[in-house]
Amino acid sequence: MARRFDEIEAELANPAGGFDQARYTALIRERAQLEPPVQAHRQISELRAAIGANEELARLEAGELRDLALEENRALIDRTAALEEELAALMVPQDPDDSKDVFVEIRAGTGGDEAAIFAGDLARMYMRFAESAGMKVELVSESLSDAGGYKEIVFTVNGNQPYRVLKHESGVHRVQRVPATEAQGRIHTSTATVAVLPQVENDAEVEIRPSDLQVDTYKASGAGGQHVNKTESAIRITHVPTGIIVASQQERSQTQNREKAMQMLRATLYDRKRREQEEAVDSLRRSQVGSGERSEKVRTYNFPQDRVTDHRINRSFGNIRGIVDGDLGRIAQELIADQRARLLAGEAQ
Repeated sequence: MARRFDEIEAELANPAGGFDQARYTALIRERAQLEPPVQAHRQISELRAAIGANEELARLEAGELRDLALEENRALIDRTAALEEELAALMVPQDPDDSKDVFVEIRAGTGGDEAAIFAGDLARMYMRFAESAGMKVELVSESLSDAGGYKEIVFTVNGNQPYRVLKHESGVHRVQRVPATEAQGRIHTSTATVAVLPQVENDAEVEIRPSDLQVDTYKASGAGGQHVNKTESAIRITHVPTGIIVASQQERSQTQNREKAMQMLRATLYDRKRREQEEAVDSLRRSQVGSGERSEKVRTYNFPQDRVTDHRINRSFGNIRGIVDGDLGRIAQELIADQRARLLAGEAQ
């Protein structure tokens, strides 16, 4: 990595054959990825050289000079150990999708009206969390429930590496609480599914043939004024070979909604392709914090006991109201840390 870093530095300093913007951008991106581990490695080398020099000085000298050399070495050894831990973390393979923007798709599961209300709670939780982290949220489509909440809602989250932070949210979420409509105070269990899909930046990552698409238009509902309700601007696209259906209704024109729906279709097909590839090579997901499969129960929200339990790391967290109101940072960071630890342990090879 250090050799490659030096090669890039030399190439950037002396571009041959004229300026190539695409090549320059690729080199800058690669250099940025290599710089942290390479700099840590070089600092460790310098510290080890200084420790060796002090050991030699302590061997040859006596008295105060020897004591100073040994004292300095204790600090250098501590600094070296800290840098070695930092370097180990930097050497964990990075998910190439971590920096991508995402589609978040939430569907009510079992539990009737309460499941739809819970789907709405999850949507609000993710939106508030994303906005507090400096990310941008945009609604793509929604199917409202008569009792409140959503039968289904899709929105985008953009900026500040949303896939890195949210990818572990995919799966089945379960809530245990007394619904507002429950007259006898009985605790009900309901579920909602969450899918976090990295957005695909170009068509080269996913091939979609126009002949495989069935495109329908319909009148949108919800916010947006009279224009939204009076024109068939909403778009629904069915990918016939897979049966995947996506929709967009929040933009004001068919063209804009079609583009948004196509972005989601690419993301969905890319996610499917990625999972199939992982399963074919013994599935990286089995050694991460969870597969992200929608059939997998990933988290339980127990309101009577004021407890949120993430089943993949077997950890429980208090302050359920705060978490559902968007205070998801601690859980997200523990999931990221657990994945890093598993990768460092070699369990994802």
